[in-house]
Amino acid sequence: MEFENLKIGMKESISKTITETDIILYSGISLDCNPIHLNKTYAETSRFKKRIAHGMLTAGLISAILGTRLPGEGTIYLEQTLKFKQPVYLGDTITAVCEIIDIIEEQRKIILSTICTNQDGKVILTGEAKVMK
Repeated sequence: MEFENLKIGMKESISKTITETDIILYSGISLDCNPIHLNKTYAETSRFKKRIAHGMLTAGLISAILGTRLPGEGTIYLEQTLKFKQPVYLGDTITAVCEIIDIIEEQRKIILSTICTNQDGKVILTGEAKVMK
């Protein structure tokens, strides 16, 4: 989408079910091999009682929206705040939503609210992104 066509209030979403493969691949790519993500026995002794997905794996869905849907191709990610509210478990379906909340025309920058929820509507993470187009 062209910068000139962006408007406050525009939003896009993407959904993904988190799988075993996602967690294994993300561990390899990120080098985050925390046993809370990979080891069932270890995770059962944690506060969560089962394995959880990497927080940044979930946050990556926001990046997918920004780079492919809103504002779309050519977007440069500048900043992101994240507040993790709930864990994501294997099999959870996460929906990320990005909504334009401000446009700084002279700098070609866009501010978006970012939120991820699970299949039960529970908020998983919230934040705000700043991008340039």
